[in-house]
Amino acid sequence: MPTSRRTFAVAAVAAVAALVLPLSACGSGGDGGGSTDASGKVEGDITFQTWNLRANFKPYFEDLIADFEKKYPGTEVKWVDQPGEGYADKISADAAGGTLPDVVNVSPDLVAPLAKAGLALDLDKAAGQYEKEYLEGAWASHRIPGMEGTYAFPWYLNTGPLFYNKSLFEKAGLDPEQPPKTYDEVFDAALKIADKTGGDTATLANVPTIEDFGRYGVPLMNKEGTAFTFNDAKGVQLLTRYKELYEAKALDSQALTATPESSGKKFLTGAVAMNPGSALDLANFKKQAPNLYKNIGITDQITSTGHVNMYVMGLMVNAQSQRKPAAVAFAHFVTDAAHQMSFAKQVAIFPSTAGSLDDPYFTKEDGTDETRVRVAAAKSLKDAVNYTPVLFSEQMKTELRNEVAKALQGKQSPEEALDNAVKACDRLLQQQG
Repeated sequence: MPTSRRTFAVAAVAAVAALVLPLSACGSGGDGGGSTDASGKVEGDITFQTWNLRANFKPYFEDLIADFEKKYPGTEVKWVDQPGEGYADKISADAAGGTLPDVVNVSPDLVAPLAKAGLALDLDKAAGQYEKEYLEGAWASHRIPGMEGTYAFPWYLNTGPLFYNKSLFEKAGLDPEQPPKTYDEVFDAALKIADKTGGDTATLANVPTIEDFGRYGVPLMNKEGTAFTFNDAKGVQLLTRYKELYEAKALDSQALTATPESSGKKFLTGAVAMNPGSALDLANFKKQAPNLYKNIGITDQITSTGHVNMYVMGLMVNAQSQRKPAAVAFAHFVTDAAHQMSFAKQVAIFPSTAGSLDDPYFTKEDGTDETRVRVAAAKSLKDAVNYTPVLFSEQMKTELRNEVAKALQGKQSPEEALDNAVKACDRLLQQQG
């Protein structure tokens, strides 16, 4: 099941557009010819850019900045916040124009082209002493295949549970206390629900994404990061099963054009039996669909690998910053254990710092559904995987989605669809280099 970015982004970040830097900006990576030395006095003015966070978290960031400026007299942090929509385009324009802020909120797919263009500071060289403070997988999440180095401090993590409607399971003769755990189990349950309801109730509302192929156990890229491989036999098998669901109306008829919002509404009205979400959705269910809330089941993401998918956000330091000591110090300050913990208590996200997920806040139940979701998610994050390849751009996601749609509609076979998707994504990959 696709887990939307909605369950990860703190303030309903819209899906990012492709970030394509002008070819003239492409470099050999590293720091663009500048120094990676971030030692020296922490002083001066820097600019800090976030991604759609001001509306909900203005007091948090204002206090954070004030604390930093107090700790380092002589510094001043200018905070700018960009809307979710068009964020990648804004970064691309700033990169091309030489106006990137000193510290930039990024996801791994956004940092990749910046690192390739020599605009992201290599933290292994500039701030390697901090690596041990973070979860190993989180620090590694902003590494780029084919390049040496780490190009952003890991910030907050997220993963989401899967919600399911117990009454719909019960009506179909399925045990509502034993939800499916693997893809094969969910496919079997979905066909039963569709059969029992005469095709009126779908179980899934979204077509498979690259994360689904990863969670199904499909190898997504070669080890060198030079070609995609999700068109192997296992990938074809997954898409073939989805086609079977689509034809049986076990996959919603509008899945080809679904958005996280439209899928959420279908689940809210009982038209769909399962949907990914976050702890934030529970309050919404309670308010808007009390009958659904009474029958809500909460389970882990579906995975056939034993590892759920995680999302990760980071803070990149501009390699061309004139205030590298201050920029690195601030990025580390925002992402240290204490500040990540305080942020996590304000919103449903998880720290990327080592040991933080062992805090009682993430391990002790208090009888509420919200805590149950938080504790389960924190536990799953310890060995979660960021399945989306760092080099898999939004353009590539669109190519995959378009080919998947053709397969589901019977316009081409699942094998042909994935072969075409891989060819298109490999072509885009070569253009990135």
